[in-house]
Amino acid sequence: MIRFLTRQFITGLITILPVMLTLYLVYWFVISTEQALGQIIKFILPDVLYWPGMGFVAGIGLVFVIGLLMQVYVIKALFNKVEELLYHMPLIKSVYGAIRDFFQYFSPNRSSEFQQVVAVQFDNGMELIGFVTLSSSESLPIVDGDEEERVLVYLPMSYNIGGYPVMIAKSKLRSVDMTMEQAMRFVLTAGVASNNSESS
Repeated sequence: MIRFLTRQFITGLITILPVMLTLYLVYWFVISTEQALGQIIKFILPDVLYWPGMGFVAGIGLVFVIGLLMQVYVIKALFNKVEELLYHMPLIKSVYGAIRDFFQYFSPNRSSEFQQVVAVQFDNGMELIGFVTLSSSESLPIVDGDEEERVLVYLPMSYNIGGYPVMIAKSKLRSVDMTMEQAMRFVLTAGVASNNSESS
């Protein structure tokens, strides 16, 4: 009986937690943006012109403008210089690097970095799903005495933000019939997300 109750409780918890955390993050973003930019707007505009939610709308507009500015070469180069400075600061470079790598997974430009989903075959019969990031040996370090064409494959780790870039011969690769999004979800969740979608 206790095992049954515990199982149902855990099932309910697993079901509701992602929803609650998502709603909380949206709520936190809206409130934080409103508080931060709302005060600035109140300082600039008369109180009679201010209405609740104006700070959040301004925040959405600001983020959109920043996205547009990042398409300008000068702004992008300036941002890269600032980012390079952050990567030279002790402690800050570790925190900033981890946060940036995490959000890079959600970047709309990220999928364009990957050219193909492949299965990397090892001599022991094991295969790992990876993504071809460089399909030519010209940009790779030269291996003495190796005449076989090599490519660079990125192997992400399940339930972790990170992975390994591996130089490997093309003969060791097998094409996988999956989209970039499907493969990334499959690898990052160790196949759990795929199983859930099939059973639903």
